[in-house]
Formats: sequence, C-alpha cells, structure tokens
Amino acid sequence: MTNATPNDPIEFHFDFSSPFGYFAAQQIDELAARHDRSVLWRPLLLGAVFKETGVRPMTSIPMKAGYAAHDLKRTARRYGFAWTMPESFPFSSIAACRAFYWLDGRDPDAAKDLAKALYREAFAEGREIATSQAVVTVAARLGHDAETVDAALKNPDVKERLRVAVQEAIDRKIFGSPFFLVGEEPFWGHDRMDMLEDWLESGGW
Repeated sequence: MTNATPNDPIEFHFDFSSPFGYFAAQQIDELAARHDRSVLWRPLLLGAVFKETGVRPMTSIPMKAGYAAHDLKRTARRYGFAWTMPESFPFSSIAACRAFYWLDGRDPDAAKDLAKALYREAFAEGREIATSQAVVTVAARLGHDAETVDAALKNPDVKERLRVAVQEAIDRKIFGSPFFLVGEEPFWGHDRMDMLEDWLESGGW
C-alpha cells in the first residue's frame, strides 16, 4: 500500500499531440480541486519516449487505427468535449512545449492557460499547432507579445529546459500521455482518472 500524502501535488505529464492528454486537460484541475490538490502541468515529447519504449502511436497501426478513431469520438461524446481530429496527426509538439516551459518559468498559471488554448486549437478546432508561427499566434491571442514568444522558441536556454524535462520524464519511467503522479504513485491514461480520484479519496491502498 502506498499512502496518499495530502501535500503532494498531482503531476500531469502530457504531449500536446495526445488526444487523451487533451481529454485529461479538460478535467484534471477540477479533479484536483475536489481534493485540495495543486496540479503541476508537465508537457513532454512522446517521440523521444517512444524511442526508448519502441512503441508506435495506435493511429499508425492499420489494425488499430479504425478503433482509435472511433474510440476518440466516443470518448469526446461521453464527456461532452469539443472534438475535431487535426488533419495532420500525429504532429510535432516541440514548439508548443518550448512555449510552455518558457512561460512556466515566468507565470505557471499563464503557462497552463496557454497549454489549454493550444490543446483547444488542435483538438477542438482541428487546426495545426506544430509550427512556431502557429504557437506564436495562439499565444498572441492570449495577450503575449508575438515577437517575445517567437524569440523564446529559439532561445537555447528554453530548448535546454525542454530537453532536460523530457529526459527527466524518461528517467522517471513516464512512458505515455496522459500520465499522472502523486508522490511516487503512477497512473497512466485518461481512463485511470477515476482510479486516481478514488485513490486520493481513500488515502491510498
């Protein structure tokens, strides 16, 4: 049994190219608030993780792709989420992650707002967020200076922060999106959020 410690935040690890990460992003803050927990949002790059695990995206496997498309639509309907699969999928999330970590160093709440906006752009509106320009455009809508954001995406320190964050995730055996940690207790997948909440409610088992 691993006990839930009341002071532990919920770590929310996700890739911006992960549809189930998008679903989780709609719910994790409310879930945490019900248990007086904070949430640490931590984007990662599944491409780097998959190189370690040898896993391929389900949508890239013909036998699974049809089911995946059906299940994503069904899940969106089940929870009432806006849903449109981007035309280009999966897509690079490097620029989105860099923007997040740059802003997180200044204002974590603003970084979270940007993450939610980027997710909505991709999976609610079906627009691409793979390019730096797309990310800058979304950030500018939230009131961030476009030139400043664009410069941040090219900043070596920001690039290094993302590299370190991804390596730390791999070192901690975070292998999917969404992936949640409370202390050292791991939960993988949007479909484990009910279990995560039960575990917080009970104090662990």
